Amino acid sequence: MSFDVEGHLRAVDRSVLSLERDGRPACSITLGRGFGTNPKDLWDAVTNGDRIPRWFLPITGDLEPGGRFQLEGNAGGVITTCEQPTRFAITWEFAGDTSWVEVRCSEDKAAGSRLELTHSFLWSPHWDQYGPGSAGVGWELGLLRLALHLEQPNEPQPDEAAFATSPEGKALITGSSEAWRQAAVAACMDADAARAAANRTTAFYTGA
Repeated sequence: MSFDVEGHLRAVDRSVLSLERDGRPACSITLGRGFGTNPKDLWDAVTNGDRIPRWFLPITGDLEPGGRFQLEGNAGGVITTCEQPTRFAITWEFAGDTSWVEVRCSEDKAAGSRLELTHSFLWSPHWDQYGPGSAGVGWELGLLRLALHLEQPNEPQPDEAAFATSPEGKALITGSSEAWRQAAVAACMDADAARAAANRTTAFYTGA
């Protein structure tokens, strides 16, 4: 697979925030990216149970407010909010932990539409070990697949494992991890700790 690695990295805005949730230390990451389609199509791509597997993962469940969903081999959760066609929020339940995801779709004058995703977590040793890139790199790869789906909806997606070990995949993962390191430092994370966490994240995603 050949594509513009630097272009995809530049397309994503990233930020990290420390906060509290239910009186406990928490943190969140936010990604924003423009897509060359209209907001209605973008909303359909991220909420339609027939389209989600074309770029993300097979999904089952009741995709309505209050309904429970399950992504094959990954997280499940509950749809807590749905304000069609601009915003939905879900719980993200994986490996015994619960976090929270909010997605917003809007018009973008330059690109056509824009998606903003915020994933919030209670603080844990996992965050100290891998930093914001642990989730940030994964979501960024998901947004890449979404962009490919919207640009070429009838083309098959690249194999995930093969892509991660390809030169383009390694370059994208390394660049994304570095960008999340910078976002962590901008959010006042210790620079040395941020670099060590980014190195561990890169190694995890590339299998190094």
